[in-house]
Amino acid sequence: MDWRAPGCLRCGGVPTPGGSYETSGRRSCPHCRPARPRRGVVRATRVALHLPGYRARREGGLRGHHHRGRGGTAAGAHPHAARDRRIRRGRVAGTGRSARRRRGARRLPHDRDRPRGRSHRAEEARAVTPARACAAAALVLLAAGCERAIKPGDPLRDLNRVERDRFAQGKVLFDSNFTPATGLGPLFNSTGCGECHEAPVKGGRGDEVEVHATAFRNAVCDPLVAEGGFVIQQHTTPALKQALGIDSEPFPPSATARARRTTPVVFGRGLLDAVPESVILAYADPDDKNHDGISGRPNRFTDGRIGRFGRKGFVPALDEFNAGAFSAEMGVTNPAVRTEETIGGKPIPAGVDPTADPEIDQGQLDLTNAFVRFLAVPTPLKLDRDGRRGRELFSQIGCVACHIPTLRTGDSPIAALRNKEFPAYTDLLLHDMGPDLADICLGLATPSEFRTEPLIDLRDAKAFLHDGRDTTLEQAVLSHGGEASGARDRFKALPPADRAALIAFLKSL
Repeated sequence: MDWRAPGCLRCGGVPTPGGSYETSGRRSCPHCRPARPRRGVVRATRVALHLPGYRARREGGLRGHHHRGRGGTAAGAHPHAARDRRIRRGRVAGTGRSARRRRGARRLPHDRDRPRGRSHRAEEARAVTPARACAAAALVLLAAGCERAIKPGDPLRDLNRVERDRFAQGKVLFDSNFTPATGLGPLFNSTGCGECHEAPVKGGRGDEVEVHATAFRNAVCDPLVAEGGFVIQQHTTPALKQALGIDSEPFPPSATARARRTTPVVFGRGLLDAVPESVILAYADPDDKNHDGISGRPNRFTDGRIGRFGRKGFVPALDEFNAGAFSAEMGVTNPAVRTEETIGGKPIPAGVDPTADPEIDQGQLDLTNAFVRFLAVPTPLKLDRDGRRGRELFSQIGCVACHIPTLRTGDSPIAALRNKEFPAYTDLLLHDMGPDLADICLGLATPSEFRTEPLIDLRDAKAFLHDGRDTTLEQAVLSHGGEASGARDRFKALPPADRAALIAFLKSL
């Protein structure tokens, strides 16, 4: 049976057993009559005959200039009725624009050997569902930089699957607690990293305050390594207490200064570690050649490398800082620090520390390093009008001379750390903060010199400055001295509303 009966003037017709169809005063068939779209789905109108260079008009969409017929389209008529009449006239006469287009189309070379891709018209005919629309909107937002805010404790963006797994495993080790049987002590300040770095999440601040001590004589700093080092541990294991009758490490008698140290956040430390030395040196001005009163200079480790970690900016690399913390804070030896600290320069009594050294292996140390390295800087909170005004004032009164708002990392084998700009609010340099804040020396840092504190997750801080002496941000600003005296005085001279605006900005960090 010939199913292509001459019922439809548009496509030749494929009538059903009921015969041909009548639509809008002309015969039509199911193949070219527009289907009623399902709710929530918009489909392009399919036509069997389509003029070259013209796209099908979407159902319910806006008409283009090429959809208008001469004299318009009657109400209720098919959207392409006028065009169809011109097509039919062109078929009969064999002339006119339609015929010329068809003849022109036949002159095009064949492309049978070229691989066929998907037609743009076929792509347009795909259903546009709400899910696809949402996905497209999400891509647009991402392209515009509208990314999900990073919360305290979140990992860096762009970590691969292996790195995310190592971050999760390292977090478990960071949050674990040591005992004497697993390597704790015999001198220690805490039983685990997470015991101190705990608020608002692991990797954050703590309310513990440590004691440090050094000797500064004739402009030379002595870290008192021969007397047990500059970190004075506040606790001992039961075995050590029984052997020597002490509850903490004795304060070294040759120390000339004592310091208190609060527990800082470790968010963004991997990014700080990835900042090239050249960037840090570019901000240095030890001789104040620009006469702005700011003369930042780098601290240097014993081998000459530029330091960046610790309140005095003495330790140059993050993995070294973490390995030292295992030993000095928990008494846990590791492949980087294989021996226990002495007790005031005296050896540990036999039998007090039964665990073989090193007490953690390289794999455990590497996982802990991965967790700390991959911790991101929390996204600053959205600013209101006062906060935006405070940000302007932060720059105007000179705070940005030391608290550089953004730093950029250099090359790194880790893509998530490579060439990344991040909110640091530090120059990683030493600055003289005046005699009122002075305590110990360390490396090249004199008692009154401190590394610029990164203003990271400042909104969750309850105590401020290196020793936690101030309980409000306003007090902390007013405590600045030395090179920061100018910025402090300009802050004091601000009207109360502007001072409040600047504090509101700081609380957004």
